[in-house]
This record gives sequence, C-alpha cells and structure tokens, in this order.
Amino acid sequence: MPEHSAGEMESWYAALEARHLATLTFPEVRRALQALSSLYVERRERLASGSAHAGAGKRAAFALFYGPLHFLIVREIVRALHAADPPLRRIVDLGCGTGTAGAAWALEVCGRAGVSGIDASGWAIGEAEWNLRTLGVSAVLRRGDLAEAPLGAQAEGIVCAYAVNELDDRTRDRLLPRLLSAAAKGSHVLVVEPIARRPVPFWPAWEDAFLAAGGRADTWRFPAAFPERMKLLDKAAGLDHRMLSARSLWLPGGGR
Repeated sequence: MPEHSAGEMESWYAALEARHLATLTFPEVRRALQALSSLYVERRERLASGSAHAGAGKRAAFALFYGPLHFLIVREIVRALHAADPPLRRIVDLGCGTGTAGAAWALEVCGRAGVSGIDASGWAIGEAEWNLRTLGVSAVLRRGDLAEAPLGAQAEGIVCAYAVNELDDRTRDRLLPRLLSAAAKGSHVLVVEPIARRPVPFWPAWEDAFLAAGGRADTWRFPAAFPERMKLLDKAAGLDHRMLSARSLWLPGGGR
C-alpha cells in the first residue's frame, strides 16, 4: 500500500488554496468556515436545500477545509482496514462532493484506481474534477442521484463518505439494500459518517445490516496531520482539531 508524503499533501493544499484565495481573502474564508461549521452542527435541517454550498465563501470553506478533512479521515480508515489490498480497479464515490474520499482510497491502491463519482451538486462535480486531476487520479464524474448509480462488480470499492446522513429517509432506505447487494456481487463497501449521534439516527439499523452480512463497524480516532495552512485555518475558525474522528461500516465483497 503506497505511502504519500506530507510534502505531497502540502503541495495539493497549496494549489487548492491558490485556487480559492484568488477571489477571496483568508478572513472571508475563515468567517464562512465558522458559518458552515454552525450549519453542520446546529442547523442540519437546512442541508437538504443546498445551504452548505450557498455562496462563494461557503464553497471555498468547504473546499479548503471539509474536503481535505474527509481525504485525511478516509485515507486513515482505508489504511487501518487494509481496504486497498488486494488492488481495486475503480472506486465508486457516491455523493462524491469535492471528490476527496474517492481520491483518498484510489491513491492507496497499488497502481492507483480510477474513480467513478456521482453527486447532485454541479459545483461539487466541478470541484471534484479539479481535485482528482490535480491529485493525478483518473475519473469519470456525473451529476445525478447517488441511489441510482450502477453498483456491484469485482475489484470495485464503493465509498459513501458523509453522504448518507444528508439523504432523506426514502432515499436512504433504497440505498442500503443496494449496497448489501453490491457487496454480495463482489464490491467492497465503505460508509463513513460523523462520530456524533445526532446526524446519524439511522446508524444502528445500518450497523445491524452490515454486521449480519459479515461486515464490521468501527469508531476511529486518529491524530490530525493537517498541512500547515489548513492547520492555520482550523485554528483561526476556532475549530482547533487535535484528533480526527469518524465512524465507519465496512463490508468486503464476497465476505473477504
């Protein structure tokens, strides 16, 4: 499993910052990150309306903070689960956002896997295209309903990172059996969500379903290893992460 240097992460983050600070100042992004954090914690009912990506400031804050944050968390989980061994052909990123979860898994695969991503947001798809290209990951991305994406193939990894909690109940109920069916056909399925209970009331039922199918459920805490400029943004916004935390469900294809 390849290891990626802190320097590579720093280079990607520097390019990301140059992209978004071309039209916004650091204080503007800091304020937007504070507003975005408040939205996720206190006003989650507004997420379905697309409030997280409303306005250039919030989009930049998401791209500069939550995208790289998700990259780092998913990368650590993939490593801990040995989820890139044996090598996979492609990663299907459901609700791909800015593409960083799929990229994190793909980059861990020996020889690198391609990414097939789907998201409802046109802005997110554009951002994902830029991130994956900058990180050197081949990708096919499209705008659409993640619950309708074709699933289920050998040598395929499916990741749903911080996406299931934003679905309505009906869509979420449609997605679960499709993920279980995909794993039965050979796909390796990884679901990642926040550690807090409030955003994930569905988690006990999903955990039971994954465990019954031969999967596992984990709670993770990893030391935060942010690029220096991301660390500055984190501290300036009053978030000050010391540890990265998440919960995950993992179901290897064919019960591996």
